[in-house]
Amino acid sequence: MRPRPSSPNRSTADESIRGARRALVIGIGGGGDVVGSLAVGRHCEALGTEFVLGGVAWERFAIDPYPGPRPIEQIERGRRIGDAVAVLAGPETSTPEGTRFCEAGMAGFLGEPTVLVDVTRGPAAAADGIRAAAAELGCDLAVLVDVGGDAIAHGSEPGLASPLCDAVMLAAAPLLAPELPVVGAVFGAGCDAELTPAEVLARVAAFARADAWLGTWSMTREIAEELVDAARTVPTEASLQAARCALGETGESLIRGGRRIVELGPVGALTFFLDPLAGPECLPLAGAVAGAANLEAARAALEALGIRTELDYERDRAAEL
Repeated sequence: MRPRPSSPNRSTADESIRGARRALVIGIGGGGDVVGSLAVGRHCEALGTEFVLGGVAWERFAIDPYPGPRPIEQIERGRRIGDAVAVLAGPETSTPEGTRFCEAGMAGFLGEPTVLVDVTRGPAAAADGIRAAAAELGCDLAVLVDVGGDAIAHGSEPGLASPLCDAVMLAAAPLLAPELPVVGAVFGAGCDAELTPAEVLARVAAFARADAWLGTWSMTREIAEELVDAARTVPTEASLQAARCALGETGESLIRGGRRIVELGPVGALTFFLDPLAGPECLPLAGAVAGAANLEAARAALEALGIRTELDYERDRAAEL
């Protein structure tokens, strides 16, 4: 039987990664997404491409009781990259109150700097930050990593809780290409207990129908064990659940103080690579915030669709303190 030819219009993720000199691998959901991004970075490395890790300056409220992400003016003990809203973070990079960013913890774990992006000024500024960081670090590919799958949500999923940061970061992707090629990745399907694994797979199927599913990779035991080690330094729950999946655990696991249930299993060990330029039919939430001038405008755009975001939740929590 003759092999079926691949689409002439789109490379697989592995082809894009192999063709790059160095990849900037960014956890787009803030917090511990940088740990899951380490796994994707190791996959890049296995394909012969160096990587640099990055993330968003937005810690979970339980770690940093400040409602919302930190603007670049509140990122201390890091080096700003030109005039862009991006910082090179070292092990001591923190908020003004001294809370260390997860990317700082990862810098300490790896012994090399990471990147922090300010998401408060909307997709266009985030794109400028990613572009400047890539140029500074000699990266010719950006890989935008979501842990769990909420980044590709339709918006009606009952467990959806933190779509805002992911949507803004994915809305930056079309502003980067073609100058900086971009690949999207969903790591640890369902491991943040927002979308279920079945809901993530249904959304990946939508990308497949649009010829925008770029491949799938399964985390190795060695990488999973490294993530478990990193999680001792960098606070994360969702990325750790994905590592547990890769190590063979199954069944239910409680996270978020027992409020959320993760379905552990082999699907959680997979990374689905997707085209972040697929358009609103595949990425409706990114499409909804694409023209937002800042984070508040992006929040309002999702609110108009009846979607409550992590920023709403954190503001409510802060008002209770």
